[in-house]
Amino acid sequence: MIALLLFSALLWDQAAAWGFKDGVLHNSIWLERAAGVYHREARSGKYRLTYAEAKAVCEYEGGHLATYQQLEAARKIGFHVCAAGWMAKGRVGYPIVKAGANCGFGKTGIVDYGIRLNRSERWDAYCYNPNGKECGGVFTDSKHVFKSPGYPNEYENEQICYWHIRVRYGHRIRLQFLEFDVEEDTACLADFLEVYDSYDDINGFVGRECDDTEIPVGRLGNVMTLKFLSDASVTAGGFQIRY
Repeated sequence: MIALLLFSALLWDQAAAWGFKDGVLHNSIWLERAAGVYHREARSGKYRLTYAEAKAVCEYEGGHLATYQQLEAARKIGFHVCAAGWMAKGRVGYPIVKAGANCGFGKTGIVDYGIRLNRSERWDAYCYNPNGKECGGVFTDSKHVFKSPGYPNEYENEQICYWHIRVRYGHRIRLQFLEFDVEEDTACLADFLEVYDSYDDINGFVGRECDDTEIPVGRLGNVMTLKFLSDASVTAGGFQIRY
């Protein structure tokens, strides 16, 4: 009886890191796999990709269009993007973690537009590549250091990266810029990093960083989104940021 109680207590202690996948109880491996899901826009902006173009974007980076199940698994650990995108088999939708008036129709879950008969419709893309998380990612650890693509080498032109950070409720995120070197532009329209005190890049805009003057982020909430964008010319050394 004592052994059974000790085993139950241990199982309960570890339960937060476990989950069901394909009807089988797994440890946190499925969460790591889910973090391989990421969002992509066309280089020319939002909602510019046909289904064939969305597939090509993911495959060019060594991945493929995410399935509905992969997108939902990522959503469960905090992946939230307020932008509809192509998924596998011609499906379109987007993941919502926190309901909002301006996104998700006030609901959480995958906002599902279903399988589209017209593959020439233009949306964004949701890719899956568990081995290609360099450009963006989903972080749930209490602290982490992330870097621009290719760092310490220069990042490439025409990059779009999203980092979604979600820590325990009641905690507050603080950013520390360890290194920051992007293309100089007084208008801050060339290469830049944007910080949002929210689950997406729609609400909670904090600031845009493009030079040596750091964004005054202080300690924000328990969720944060960072978006890095580089244009079609001139690159630089990139950045390291600790949260």
